[in-house]
Amino acid sequence: MKVMLAPMEGVVDHLMRDMLTRVGGFDQCVTEFVRVVDQKLPHKTFYRLCPELHHGGKTASGVPVRVQLLGQHPQWLAENAETAVALGSPGVDLNFGCPAKTVNKSKGGAVLLKETQTLYNIVKAVREAVPSNIPVSAKIRLGFEDKSLAIENAIAITEAGASELVVHARTKTEGYKPPAYWDWIAKIKQHTNIPLVANGEIWSAEDAKRCQQQSDCVNLMIGRGALALPNLARCIKHDEAPMPWPELASLLIQYSGYEIFGDKGKYYPNRIKQWCGYLKKQYPEAEVLFNDIRRLTNSDDIVEVLARQSSH
Repeated sequence: MKVMLAPMEGVVDHLMRDMLTRVGGFDQCVTEFVRVVDQKLPHKTFYRLCPELHHGGKTASGVPVRVQLLGQHPQWLAENAETAVALGSPGVDLNFGCPAKTVNKSKGGAVLLKETQTLYNIVKAVREAVPSNIPVSAKIRLGFEDKSLAIENAIAITEAGASELVVHARTKTEGYKPPAYWDWIAKIKQHTNIPLVANGEIWSAEDAKRCQQQSDCVNLMIGRGALALPNLARCIKHDEAPMPWPELASLLIQYSGYEIFGDKGKYYPNRIKQWCGYLKKQYPEAEVLFNDIRRLTNSDDIVEVLARQSSH
C-alpha cells in the first residue's frame, strides 16, 4: 500500500509537507501547482513552490516530492516538465482536478475534464519530454458537471502514457461535499492498466478500508484528512491509534517554529487558525483552542496558548 499526501493550494506547502512527513506514514508528496501559461518559467518559481529540489527532491525525512504542473498548452507544460525534472523532481504530476473558479476560467484544472483530447495531448507531450524512467502522473476528478466522461478521460490519460492516475471520486460541481463516489474508481479500473490512487473523503482508518473495498484500489491519497488527524497515514498503514491532543498541541508548537522563523512568518496567525479549522473535525479541543486564539494577531501570544494546551 502506498499513501500519498495530496497537494492543497495555499495549505500544504513545504513547511506542512515537512511536518506531516516527519510524523510519518507517507510514501510520496505532490506540490501545490506550478501555474503554466505561455512561457518557460524561471528556476526560482520551481524552487519557491518546491524547495525540496535543493535536497534531492525529498523532504527532510526522505519522502519524495513530485512537482505538479497546471495549464492547458501541451508544449509549454512539456517544456516546464523538463525544467522540473532537470532541477531534481522525481516525477511530474499534472493537475486536471483543481475546482477553483479562477483556474477553471483560464482553462486549467478540472475544466479540462470536458476536453478528453486535450488531456491526451498534454499527457503525451509531457511523457515524451521527460526521460522514460521519470514517472508522469495525473490527478483527475470524475468529471466537471457530471461523470459521463470519467472512463473516457481515464482511458485517454492511460493511452497517452501516464505512469499513474489519482482519482478524486467527485466531480468539480460536487466540490468537497460528501460523499465521495469510490465505486466509480472501480469502474475506471476495469478500463485502465496503470496504477490507480483513490482520493476523497478519507478521514479515518475505517474510511480508508471502505474506500479500498469500494474502489478496488490499494493506494490512497489523503489531504484534508491528514490535516484533521496528522498521523492518519500511520493509522491507515499500521493501525496506530489517533494522536492524543497533548502530542498534537506539541506538534502545533513545532509547526509554529517553522512558520514564524520561516519565509512566511507574517502569515502565521492565519495559518494556525486555518489548521485549527481542519483539526476541529477530529478534536473537540481544537474548537477551544481556536476560540482562545481567534482574536490574537501576535505569534508569541498564540504560542503561549499552545504551550498551555500541550502541558494539559
